[in-house]
Amino acid sequence: MKEEFIKKLTTNDFVQIMGEEPQSEQLHVSITEGITQIPINYPFRTADFHLIHVAKGVFKLSINLIIYTLKKNESIGIDPKSVIQILEISNDLKVFNINFTTQFIFDNFFNKASVDAFGYFTHNNVPKLQFTKQEGKILRMLVKMLKFYNQQESSAFKEDLIRSTFGVIVYNYAEKFKKEYPDLKAELTRQEELVLRFWNVLQENVKTDRKVQFYADVLNVTTGHLSKILKEVTGKTASQLIDAAVILEARLLLVDPKFSIAQIAEELQFPDQSFFGKYFKKHVGLSPSAYRKENKK
Repeated sequence: MKEEFIKKLTTNDFVQIMGEEPQSEQLHVSITEGITQIPINYPFRTADFHLIHVAKGVFKLSINLIIYTLKKNESIGIDPKSVIQILEISNDLKVFNINFTTQFIFDNFFNKASVDAFGYFTHNNVPKLQFTKQEGKILRMLVKMLKFYNQQESSAFKEDLIRSTFGVIVYNYAEKFKKEYPDLKAELTRQEELVLRFWNVLQENVKTDRKVQFYADVLNVTTGHLSKILKEVTGKTASQLIDAAVILEARLLLVDPKFSIAQIAEELQFPDQSFFGKYFKKHVGLSPSAYRKENKK
């Protein structure tokens, strides 16, 4: 089968196929049981990340032509562009699935520990993980919590609850992976390696420098090449990712009442409070004071 004939499915495609209600553009959590027929009976290429965990029954699938049989308390991670075919499901199958985009990672996890944790997904032949009965129970509880938070229409701490719960799940996977496969190292393309290097430099300098030229110079590439690669891998340019990192930092500071808005503007190296306010409102749609009021602890 030629590669161009393999259909690419996004998270939204999966939601429609399974007849589920959409949750958010970058994250969808599903808990599926009671299906008697394979819902997708053709090979497909996934556009996003997947974390699959079997709570009951048997789930047999092919990932990049390698066949995996997942049973109770077994999990596997799937990265974007992987070719998948569902081969067999048992009548008693109950499967937990977390779909998330690359953008979700970049919007929520700007630190080196996160880069190491997501390294689990960079292997071409990712091994499945076997969780103990207790570990499986805890994992399923966390996934249920994540789904609950992701389905909430509005909540003062919705983003923080999603970020924290998702982080615990991914770090659990990473910890398990490193224990079972200590000698496996992350397998990154040159483009992915550049993105992660940019990510590390950005989280170290986000408070002090917002110029694309600065990051390009540190990484020894041109600004055009940097933005091109970042756009290909993450869907956003260097400027957009820098802005996203600054806004994330600003949001974290604004929910802490001990910092005045003027202090936050100074901390993030803005010329003055007014400039910071205009910048924040442009990207968030609220003034810093309005955002602080909505997210008051």
